[in-house]
Amino acid sequence: MLGTQAEARELVAALLDRPRSWPNVHASEPASPGAIERARHAARQRLAGAPLAYAVGRASFRHLTLHVDERVLIPRPETEVLVDLVLAECRTGTVVDLGTGSGAVALALATEGAFDRVIGTDISTDALAVAATNVANMVELRQGSWLAPIRGVRAQAIVSNPPYISFEDALDASVRDWEPPVALLAADGGMAAIRTIVADAPAVLEPGGLLALEVDARRASVAVESVLSDGRYEDVRVELDLAGRERFVIARHIGSAR
Repeated sequence: MLGTQAEARELVAALLDRPRSWPNVHASEPASPGAIERARHAARQRLAGAPLAYAVGRASFRHLTLHVDERVLIPRPETEVLVDLVLAECRTGTVVDLGTGSGAVALALATEGAFDRVIGTDISTDALAVAATNVANMVELRQGSWLAPIRGVRAQAIVSNPPYISFEDALDASVRDWEPPVALLAADGGMAAIRTIVADAPAVLEPGGLLALEVDARRASVAVESVLSDGRYEDVRVELDLAGRERFVIARHIGSAR
């Protein structure tokens, strides 16, 4: 919530896409009427409980500044690690970002890798509308549920930060009341989307292709078991997030069922 001068300065800096120190250094400079009105609107949003990213309409992700609003999940710093993991394993060919949301992961891969093709899918047409404002012509966007829009595609990597929160899990009000449930919540104790991706990805992945998933740290072992029990993956491992939690599951497609 907005309540201090420091928070106000942070809001202005985010609104103008400037470093946090910028409002202090440029405090004596006049602001345009348009900038003042945007700041007032953002302040009202913050006072209503909106996360900062929604209040100012943008979020940082790696080297990117992305347009975001309540139609998409706010990109998190831990998801930046997911991009690092994919780039360390694969930089060419076709990569698919399932549940692309704002397009953060897909655009980061498109701008930092050397992929021939980057595809982002999402079931939400609202989310894809937001993604389109971010990715321009660098990412091909397709609408549909998980891998349904990419039948016939052959990919070197499939990456996803799918919904992995159980309907029974408690959420902070800033998340529960503002961010889209379709991007957060999954049936089957938070595992439904992950299990669908694990089951369907081999039809798209090239032999040796990479599967990289962000998962709930509380259910990382369950996600690993889902991958291992499928029988079509090898080199399965868990990677840690910035806080040292088991957050990512990485695997390679064997190429044929055992």
